[in-house]
Amino acid sequence: MTDSKPQKPTAFLIDSSVFVFRSYFSMSPDLVDSAGDSNHAVYGFARFLVRFMKQTQPQYIATAFDEALTTSFRNEIYPPYKANRDPAPADLKKQFKHCQQLAKLLGIAVFADDSYEADDLIGTLHNTYAEKGHNICIVSADKDLAQLVRPSDWWWDYGKSKPLGYNALTDKFGVRPDQVCDFLALAGDQVDNIPGVKGVGVKTAQVLLNHFNDLDTLLSRCNEIEFLSLRGAKSCQQKIKNQKAEALLSRQLAKIVVDAPIENDAIIKSKSDQSALIDFIEAMNFGPMLRRELIEIAVK
Repeated sequence: MTDSKPQKPTAFLIDSSVFVFRSYFSMSPDLVDSAGDSNHAVYGFARFLVRFMKQTQPQYIATAFDEALTTSFRNEIYPPYKANRDPAPADLKKQFKHCQQLAKLLGIAVFADDSYEADDLIGTLHNTYAEKGHNICIVSADKDLAQLVRPSDWWWDYGKSKPLGYNALTDKFGVRPDQVCDFLALAGDQVDNIPGVKGVGVKTAQVLLNHFNDLDTLLSRCNEIEFLSLRGAKSCQQKIKNQKAEALLSRQLAKIVVDAPIENDAIIKSKSDQSALIDFIEAMNFGPMLRRELIEIAVK
C-alpha cells in the first residue's frame, strides 16, 4: 500500500479587470468616496471580494490587473492589437488603483505590469503553482484564459455560472481548452482585434480543429481540407493557404505567456493591517455592513 500525498489547496487566480468593469457599468455612479469622487467600481469590486472570499475561504489567492492595454509586447508585434477599444474613462483608471489597494489591504497578492497583460500574469502564476502540485481555479469570463485549464483545473465566471472543468469547457467552446489558442488563430477575436483567417468563422474553426487537432497539423495537411464534410471546403482551403501568415500571427497574439518576469510570486493569503484597512474604508465612504464584512475577511 502506497502513501498518497495530501492534496494541496486550490490556488485561485482572479482576472480582476472583469469584475471591476462589471461593477463600473452596473453600479450607480452616484456612489462617491469621502472626497466626492465616484467609487462605484470600487464598491462593487469590494462586494465581489467579500462574496468570493466567504464562499471559497482561499489559502492561495491572487488578483491580476491590466495595465498593458496599449503598451503590451503584443502591440509591438501587431500595433492594431486592442486598438479598437476606447480608452478607459479617467474616473475608472483612478478606481482601478483603489481596487488594487483594497486587494492588498485584504491580504491578497496583486499583480500588474506595463508589458504583460493580466492573462500573462495569470498564465505565469498558473504555471508556477501547477508545478508545485496545486489545482488551479481561474476566475474570469475571458475565454482566452481557458487555454490554461488542465483536467484538474477550473474556469469560473463568478456570479454568472458555476466553475467549469476541462470537459465542460470543451462543451462550452466546441474545442478542448488546449485548442483555444489555435481556435482564436483561425476564428480571430473581435474583442482583442486579433485578425484570424478572414472567412473562417467559429463553426468552421471548430470542425477543422476537431479533425486536425491543432493549427500546425492543419497547415501541414492543408490540401486535405477540400475533402472534409464542410460547407465551402474548397474555398476554406484556399483562404487558409492564402492567410497562413495571419493565422500564425494570430496564434502568437492569442497565446498566453507562462514565463512573465514576476519578482515575487507568493500568493498565500495574509492578514492585513486592520488600521490601514479601516482608513481606506472610511476614505471610500463604505457603509457599516460592507465595513464589517471587509474587516472579517481581512483578519482570516
